[in-house]
Amino acid sequence: MAHTIREKTKLLNRVRRIRGQVEAVERALEEEKGCANVLQLIAGVRGAINGLMAEVFEDHVLMHVAGPALAQDQRNEGAAELIDVVRAYLK
Repeated sequence: MAHTIREKTKLLNRVRRIRGQVEAVERALEEEKGCANVLQLIAGVRGAINGLMAEVFEDHVLMHVAGPALAQDQRNEGAAELIDVVRAYLK
C-alpha cells in the first residue's frame, strides 16, 4: 500500500499517541481511578482509533478504488479489500 508508506511517519505518530492513551487507561485502572475517569479515557482511545481508521480508509478509497489511473480489476480488488475490512470493523 503506497499510501501507508507515503504517510508512514504521520500514521506511526498517531499510533504512538494511541499507545499513550491506552497506557493512561491502564494506569487509571491500576490506580483505581473512578469509573467516570476510566470511561472518559476509553472514549478518547476509541475516538483516536476511529480517526486513524478513517484516515487509512479514506486513503485506501482514493488510491485503490477511485484512482482515475486504475484498471477495472484493480478497482474491484481495492473495493473487495475495503468491504472485508468494513465487515471486520463492524463486527
